[in-house]
Amino acid sequence: MHFEPNGAYTGEVSAKMLKSIGVEYVIIGHSERREYFAETDETVNKKIKTAFENELKPIVCVGEKLEQREAGIAESIVTKQTKLALEGLTNEQIKNTIIAYEPIWAIGTGKTATSEDANNMIKTIRNEIASIYGKDVADEVIIQYGGSVKSGNAKELFTTSDIDGGLVGGASLKPDEFAKIVNFDK
Repeated sequence: MHFEPNGAYTGEVSAKMLKSIGVEYVIIGHSERREYFAETDETVNKKIKTAFENELKPIVCVGEKLEQREAGIAESIVTKQTKLALEGLTNEQIKNTIIAYEPIWAIGTGKTATSEDANNMIKTIRNEIASIYGKDVADEVIIQYGGSVKSGNAKELFTTSDIDGGLVGGASLKPDEFAKIVNFDK
C-alpha cells in the first residue's frame, strides 16, 4: 500500500483501492519491501498513518539482518524500527497495530530463530512500546513471529510467553502445511 491517497505511483496500490475491495489488513515494512523497494522507517510510519486514516489494520514488520545479529545490535535495530514506526500514533492506534517480528536472516532460508530468541525479541519490542506508551498499551499490542514458520515449529513458537501468533509466509502457499500450522495442538 502506498501512503499517498492517489496519483501516478506505478506499481503501488492506494489504501482507498484496497478498502474498496474489502481488504481489512495491510502488511507494512516487510523486509522485502525495505530491501528491494527502499522502504524506510519514515515511509513505514507514513503508511501506518494512511492505513488508519482509511480504516485498515496495519501489520508492521520489524527485524534484523544476520550481520546485525552477529554484531550484537539486533535489539537496537528492532527497537529503533518499532519506535519510528509508531511515532505520532495515538495510544488507541498503537493498540490496534499488529507487529510482526521477522528476523530477516530466517526468511525463506529454512532457518528459524529459536523459540527462546524469538520470544526474547518480542519481549524487547513490547518493553520498548511500554517505555514510550505505557504497559497497558503494550499489553494490548499483538506481536507475532514471522521467520520461516512451519508446522514443525509452530507449537514451540506459539506456546511461548510473549509470541501472540505468526505471520506465515511461504508455508501459507501450501494448503496442507498451512492447515497444520493453524491447527497445531496446543
